[in-house]
Amino acid sequence: MRDLQSKIISELKVQPVIDPQAEIRRSIDFLKQYLLHSQYKGLLLAISGGQDSTLAGKIAQLAINELREENQNNYQFIAVRQPYGEQKDEEDAQAALDFIQPDRTITTDIQASTDAMVISLRKAGLKVDDLSRGSIKPKIRMIAQYAVAREHNLAVIGTDHAAESVTGFFTKYGDGGTDINPLWRLNKRQGQAMLVELKAPTHLYKKVPTADLEDDHPQLPDEVALGLTYDSIDDYLEGKEIDRKDAQRIEELYLASQHKRHEPVTIYDTWFY
Repeated sequence: MRDLQSKIISELKVQPVIDPQAEIRRSIDFLKQYLLHSQYKGLLLAISGGQDSTLAGKIAQLAINELREENQNNYQFIAVRQPYGEQKDEEDAQAALDFIQPDRTITTDIQASTDAMVISLRKAGLKVDDLSRGSIKPKIRMIAQYAVAREHNLAVIGTDHAAESVTGFFTKYGDGGTDINPLWRLNKRQGQAMLVELKAPTHLYKKVPTADLEDDHPQLPDEVALGLTYDSIDDYLEGKEIDRKDAQRIEELYLASQHKRHEPVTIYDTWFY
């Protein structure tokens, strides 16, 4: 195993093999204990219709259900839908909500606020190309999530997992800006195994993953954007030998995205020296 590969696996706490049922239990207990030892009265998560938010959402609702069964009746889980106008895979999002059965669903369409921000920036002389616009969307989504969360005193859940974390495939202060990440430590196939255990609709974890942020490339597959397959990333994170070019690509992405996995840098930080 490569030295950097070992370091990454250790840092992200990825296990080569998991017991899906045990990890479901571990995640539920993690959320419950967090709420019981915090000031929050529930959880909030944006539901897209993809694998990661479906899994995190189901775990969140199960945690809230158990707290209520234990006479902690003042907790709730709110699912937030955040389309940019009309979402092409809205049926998947609705199927995810049917599976999760959240206590409440709120929709905050981000199109008007995103477009207004782009107009404002262009008036200031910025170009705001498609990639820049794509990075604005998740930040606008997070503004709305925290507005809802503040009004209901909820903790905001993130869906970051090891296969996203190692590649930096999330937006800093967008979907990367959350309170608690119950899927952190898991790779993509491990999350899928947990959804199988939870009896989720097959099409929700078999669908092609996409961040769907670029207007010029709608529903661009993650694997195309990354130049890597999730199978290759998962193999790497499980300590397996993979194609040399793929390993180099993963490590390049990891090193280039170090700043995303770190709190704002202070004079006492030395990790980049």
